[in-house]
Amino acid sequence: MKELLQEVSFSKICGLFGKSRQAWYDIRSRDTDPGLQESLVLDWVREIRSALPRIGTIKLYHMLKPRLEAHRIKLGRDGLYRLLAGHQLLIQRRKKRVYTTDSNHMFRKWPNLVTGLAVTRPDQLWVSDITYLTTDKGFIYLSLVTDAYSRKIVGYHLSQHLKAVGCISALQKAIKSRRTPLLELIHHSDRGIQYCCDGYVSILQDKFINISMTQSGSPYDNALAERVNGILKQEFGLDRRFGSYKQAIEPVANAIHAYNHLRPHLSCGLKTPDSMYYLESQNALSS
Repeated sequence: MKELLQEVSFSKICGLFGKSRQAWYDIRSRDTDPGLQESLVLDWVREIRSALPRIGTIKLYHMLKPRLEAHRIKLGRDGLYRLLAGHQLLIQRRKKRVYTTDSNHMFRKWPNLVTGLAVTRPDQLWVSDITYLTTDKGFIYLSLVTDAYSRKIVGYHLSQHLKAVGCISALQKAIKSRRTPLLELIHHSDRGIQYCCDGYVSILQDKFINISMTQSGSPYDNALAERVNGILKQEFGLDRRFGSYKQAIEPVANAIHAYNHLRPHLSCGLKTPDSMYYLESQNALSS
């Protein structure tokens, strides 16, 4: 009789906390069985990587931490690193480069306005660049416009060629999505013909956007744009070979959406670029 009363009381306590008896036993077993804890964490890692396939350990730990705390699993960042290493789940970085910049042209090359610039809000500095993707039929080209403060990709276009129209399309999308059109904005790029040509420059001038360009041919002078390119390829699988241009369209769109809306960014205090862009734009408009 005493045991029956204890069982009824235990069920009532579980009900008060919104937990089933099985959930309570699950929590207790996780507290006492490291193997079950590791299995649960690995399941969470695979779930996150289904959307962010090449996310690194630091950001992964940030995303896992609320779950670890909720389930009372004591696992630090170093412990997660060892767990991933033990299951061959660490991300291996790959490096390769194809140059997409041709600065040997007749158009004006504009001065660099961003050296020493302190970027303090969204839509203060945009950086633009072109990166290549590989298909069975040759290279295709992804034009990107990125907000330097929030790291959000504010405009992009995937093209089958290196003509200026792809960059222009990405720029027009960025301008359309701009949240603070009355505040001063600098557009920074390399000195490629796509960014120096009359069609591109005239759009910037019509919108009173200041024009800035790197002063050498080195891609590392536009390091932020290069970093975004690398993330899209290394973490979101855009470095793979696609069957065709059409087959790359949806993966590119999915990668950019995940980058903007799902991936926490260290320079944004581990907020996503989209949330950082939106919140800080609101602050800039109200100040």
